[in-house]
Amino acid sequence: MPVFPDLAAGLRLALRARFLTLALWLGIAIVALTWMAAQFSGRQPATVALDVGLSVIRLFLPLVIVLLVQELFSREFDRRHFLTSLTYPRPRHRFFLGRLAAAATLVLALLAAAGLLLAGLAWWIGQGYAQGTPVALGGHYLATLGFLAIDLFVATAVAAFLAVVAVTPSFVLIGTFGFLIAARSYSGIVALLSENPHVVGDGERYRNSLELLGYLLPDLGALDIRMTALYGSWSFLPANWPVLAAGAVAYGLAFLALAVWALQRKRFS
Repeated sequence: MPVFPDLAAGLRLALRARFLTLALWLGIAIVALTWMAAQFSGRQPATVALDVGLSVIRLFLPLVIVLLVQELFSREFDRRHFLTSLTYPRPRHRFFLGRLAAAATLVLALLAAAGLLLAGLAWWIGQGYAQGTPVALGGHYLATLGFLAIDLFVATAVAAFLAVVAVTPSFVLIGTFGFLIAARSYSGIVALLSENPHVVGDGERYRNSLELLGYLLPDLGALDIRMTALYGSWSFLPANWPVLAAGAVAYGLAFLALAVWALQRKRFS
């Protein structure tokens, strides 16, 4: 496999950068916050626990992505390790794809572990109270994690592109989280202003301005289909979910292509 040496090197670098410590802290946060959230819900403790746990995963994993990308790309350039890693007789895109594969492998493994831990906690919490609408930890939950994986793929692609073109590693953090905040929230704000344009002054003009983001950003907010798992119903799934998922994947692939193009033309000082 052409990218295997860079994949293995990326995995070693990530493990040395205390990836396992980050994974441990994520597990602790999931257990602590879901358990505490369940204690404040007298009627649907498992639903609240699952909801909070998914929010923790959606907030924490992008941070892990940024830290991995900074370690595997940005610090590689800052420490001038490219003098050895990019001077071997191989194309630059092989280096990029190998390091990207390492980051993606670790993020997907962490998502799977966190999802399994959260499902076990939700099931255990649900044993103490019979809810009228129990959480669905089968296909609905797997679909929720699958859509979340697409969200994280887009975040990884944007972070990798920024790591190649950015001057400082901190811009990867700022740019990636700024992108995620906009892509995850703009559709919800547009929907709110469509129903109640008087929430803000000149709400119609504000809504029209936000709708323009739909031509520039994927609708990552619509990929959050946790309601299907929380209430066990596919009716919460967006009607155009195939288009949303395919559009997000295409958006991520486009950014990866731009990152490869930028790396091929990058001049190191």
